[in-house]
Amino acid sequence: MKIHLGMLKQMTKLGLLLMLAASMSACSTSWREEVLLHDGSKVIVKRSQSYGGRHEIGQPSPIKEHTLSFAMPGSNKTITWTSEYGEELGRTNFNLLALHILNGVPYIVATPNLCSSYNKWGRPNPPYVFFKHDGKEWQRIPLADLPVEFMTVNIDFGMPWDMRDRRVRFDKGDLLTAETIRRHNEESRQPEYKTILRETLPHGNGCTVSTTMAGKPIAPVVNGQILYYNWWPLATDWLKSKYGENK
Repeated sequence: MKIHLGMLKQMTKLGLLLMLAASMSACSTSWREEVLLHDGSKVIVKRSQSYGGRHEIGQPSPIKEHTLSFAMPGSNKTITWTSEYGEELGRTNFNLLALHILNGVPYIVATPNLCSSYNKWGRPNPPYVFFKHDGKEWQRIPLADLPVEFMTVNIDFGMPWDMRDRRVRFDKGDLLTAETIRRHNEESRQPEYKTILRETLPHGNGCTVSTTMAGKPIAPVVNGQILYYNWWPLATDWLKSKYGENK
C-alpha cells in the first residue's frame, strides 16, 4: 500500500501531538479527597501537583507545586491554597497535612518540605506552618492563633508521593474517602503526622543545624535570632525595620 507524502506528514504530526499530550499529562496529576472537619461535617477538596525542579540524575523530579481547592460550605465561593515552588529549595515549600474550617474561616496546616524548607521557615517546633484565609488571601499565623478545636490530620499526606510513583489507591473514581484517609495516616509512626501537636518535640523534626568545631551554629544572628537558610531576606527586613527604607 502506498502512503502519500501528505498523509505521512499528517500521521507524523498526529504522533507528535499524542506524544506532547502524554508528556503534559505526565507532568501533573490531580485527585479528590473527602475531608472530615472537626465538627463531623465533610468537604470535598481537589488536589493537584506538578513536577520539576532540581534532582539527581536518574531520580524522578520532585513535586514542584501543590494546590488544594474547595468550595466553602454553604456558598459557591471557591478557595485555593498553593504550596509554591521555592527557587532556593528546588521544589515545593510544603507538605499539606490538614484543612479545617471554623465560623466560615478556613485554616491550613502544613509542614516544611525537607530540611532546607524547615530552615527557611524558621525551624518551627512543633514542625508546622499555619495559614488562615482572611477573606482575600492566606496569611501565616502562629500556633497560638490556631483554634484548639483543630486536632486531626485530615489530608492524606502520603498521597502526593503515591501519585508520583503511580501507586494509586482510590475508593471511587479519583476520590479518597475520609475513612481511607484516616487509615492511611494512621500508618505513620511520627506523632506530628497522627494529630496536630501543641507541644514542642525534643528534636524538632530531626533536621540538624551546621555548627563550628565549638558547636556554634553557622548562620548569621540578628537581634539574638539565628537566621538559617533564608538569612538574607530576613536580614534585609531587619535592616529596613531598624534603619528605614532609605537607609
